[in-house]
Amino acid sequence: MKSGVEPQRLAAAVAIGGAAFFLLFGYEAVRSASTSLFVGHYGAGALPWVMALSPVGTGVMLYGYGLSLTRLGARRTLVATSLVSAAILALCWASLTVAGGPASALLYVLREGYIVLIIEQYWSFINSTLQPAEAKRVNGPICGIASVGAILGGLTVGRVAPILGTEPLVLITAVTLLPAAALGLYAYRLGGTPRGEQEAGARHGALALDLFKKHRLLIHIGLLILLTQTVSTVLDLCFNGFLAQAIPVQDERTAYLGDFYAMLNGGAFFMQFLLTPLILQRVQLRHVHMGIPLVHAVAAVFVIIEPRLFTAAAAYVIFKTFDYSLFRAAKEMLYMPLPFDARYRAKEVIDAFGYRASKGVTSALVVVAGWVVGPVPTIAFPIMALLAAGGWQQVAQRATRSAGAMDREGEDGLPDA
Repeated sequence: MKSGVEPQRLAAAVAIGGAAFFLLFGYEAVRSASTSLFVGHYGAGALPWVMALSPVGTGVMLYGYGLSLTRLGARRTLVATSLVSAAILALCWASLTVAGGPASALLYVLREGYIVLIIEQYWSFINSTLQPAEAKRVNGPICGIASVGAILGGLTVGRVAPILGTEPLVLITAVTLLPAAALGLYAYRLGGTPRGEQEAGARHGALALDLFKKHRLLIHIGLLILLTQTVSTVLDLCFNGFLAQAIPVQDERTAYLGDFYAMLNGGAFFMQFLLTPLILQRVQLRHVHMGIPLVHAVAAVFVIIEPRLFTAAAAYVIFKTFDYSLFRAAKEMLYMPLPFDARYRAKEVIDAFGYRASKGVTSALVVVAGWVVGPVPTIAFPIMALLAAGGWQQVAQRATRSAGAMDREGEDGLPDA
């Protein structure tokens, strides 16, 4: 891979990509398993309930992360959160035989929280290690290395679930967090102390909420995440609604999800290594951010015109493919001009808690709407996605304008050479 990246920083980026490989391999197992187990116990109609509870679990994890970051520092906090997540996942697996329903709900909430908490730490490290010009070349391939793990994880689920069943997949996830923690530790050894950590201390508290007043860009990124995850949630509910009708048998549904996510991650892999670096180097960041919601608006229109499993699955694949590749790589570049506490604390508030809270709020609104007017028709979900995509484009324009202003002013400085 021709990168033009300083060798030590490139090696650190590759190591963190390897950690993400194992993290996402395991996540594909627990994502398919937890969804299938929960639907098996409570039905697809109960998914908005557990989605609405997810931000609570993520909030608890996030606060613990903030305290750990202050006391242990970034490197040891990454190891601690990885090992604690592995232990709790193992406990959930052991509980499935004695309390299947509640254990599956807890597993769903846990899976929603631990993945964003850890993956955002990886990106905080990358944003504190690479130069902006290096990030344009390397961010996409880093996502690609991670996607190899996700693809293999999905393929493994599709073949193992019919043979071993769904429950053992949870234990597989717990085990994969061990090499992920080891590679994360190695990445920090290569990359060194993140830019600004020694000066940061605990000036802004565990979550650095005061920085949202100082840096308007953080508010714009937060709104961006709110709208993107609204699109994600309604497309997810649309897809799972059609899926539950088409494949009612649990293990068959788990196998379908494994192959489905493998295909999804294959599309993301193609974009990460080939299209994302090319687009980021040749297209202005502003145009990238404003163009992505247009793609999702078109996909939502197709679901409205032809509402069935195939079109719903296609719209969800398109969203996740872009989310895992181009949007992720472009969004991370917005954080690079910001100080350490914004990159390590405020970022987690936005990309971990905000990510799940927006999903939970959207799900809660669906539940409330069901109480008021009865079950929400599936066709309503792509209509919601279309409306949210319109708002997304407007916020993207403001976010990129704020980031551009910070670059021009040199506020807080960019990564050192």
